[in-house]
Amino acid sequence: MDKAAPPSAKTGEILDRLVDIALAAGPIPAQTDKYFTHTSRIVAAHGDAEVTFAVFMRRRVVAALEPAIRLVRRFVPNVKIRRFYGEGDIVPSEKKMLEVTGSMAKLIEIETLMLQKTGIPCVSANNAYEMCRAMPGAGFMDMHARHASGAEMNILAAYGAAVGSIAAKKADPAVKGFVGSSQDLTAPFFDAANGMGTMPHALIGYTGGDVLKATKLFAETIPEATTLIALVDYTGEEVTDSVRCARWFYEEAQLQNKGKTFGIRLDTHGGRFAEGLDYEKSVDTVGHWLGVHGEYNIVEHVLGGRAFQLDPNNILVDKVRRILFGKGVSVASIIHVRRALDRAGFKTAMIVGSSGFDPQKCQVMGAARAPLDLVGTGSFLPATLTETYATADIIAYDGVRRVKVGREFLFDQE
Repeated sequence: MDKAAPPSAKTGEILDRLVDIALAAGPIPAQTDKYFTHTSRIVAAHGDAEVTFAVFMRRRVVAALEPAIRLVRRFVPNVKIRRFYGEGDIVPSEKKMLEVTGSMAKLIEIETLMLQKTGIPCVSANNAYEMCRAMPGAGFMDMHARHASGAEMNILAAYGAAVGSIAAKKADPAVKGFVGSSQDLTAPFFDAANGMGTMPHALIGYTGGDVLKATKLFAETIPEATTLIALVDYTGEEVTDSVRCARWFYEEAQLQNKGKTFGIRLDTHGGRFAEGLDYEKSVDTVGHWLGVHGEYNIVEHVLGGRAFQLDPNNILVDKVRRILFGKGVSVASIIHVRRALDRAGFKTAMIVGSSGFDPQKCQVMGAARAPLDLVGTGSFLPATLTETYATADIIAYDGVRRVKVGREFLFDQE
């Protein structure tokens, strides 16, 4: 039943560091829920019992359980752990993922910490899996770091994204999946030595708003970088600046002859259209790309007839319309810039998309065949914290099955 292959040495090293961070926060009694400490003292004083915990979640997830398992083994080395799903397996709602068996006096006090390390990686893995499957031709870059609460969450979420990416590749060999992280800390999860990234808006602001100057400064100051991505939305001239930076890279500096790769990143503000577009032009752009005429015909083509018909109030339809034709980084804006680069002769220039690429946006982008080479996103993070709530119940005391009323279903999942 224990289906998990051991993680790589680098991954194991980072997950061990995660446990070290948890230890550094203080002793277990200071971090756990107080009633667990009270229970531990009572059991130790009146006779320990061997108990079995069952761990599950109330929503579908992808199993990313190694962080929780490592933590439990660090605190209770002789614990017995039984896995019901291997790392990367899809786990249906309320299905038992783990059984953890050992001393009640020792295990009860680490329940809080174990559950803390369960939900976020499993939900992040599920979201990353769906995103990679939706856009198999695009690579993904983990940019969640600024949205997390610190190093523990960084490690948990990035590990989940890596597990989800690997699972997506197994399900579909055409999937490129996650290729890197914005952090050195989590880059090894994606088989990278260092973090990825070229420029934030701050660097362009530093140059007076000139993205070409920022691009030149990057190339001069960071000569070891093999990829140069120009961020082209600062002044609202996505097309002009994309072509201008590409022309410098390919024709003036000719950095492609030095083994370097060029691309542009679209991060257009959600309050405006990309340069050269409005709503009507966006509809025409996507319609021509897909060979479908008419705004709602395009939406139905992307959604599929059944989903379209099941949304009579246009709640989903309107969201899809915004992603296809709306302001910000839309399908239309990506096609628009791709065509401009191609017309200028820069067909090898990459396009990177960022800004709100969550599972839903990725589904629409993939269905519309948006010509993205790479997606920079942190939106595999759980949309709501309640999604991450994991639960553990003791289901056996000294081999006798016993659980609170309502959780008997945990007995039947053997």
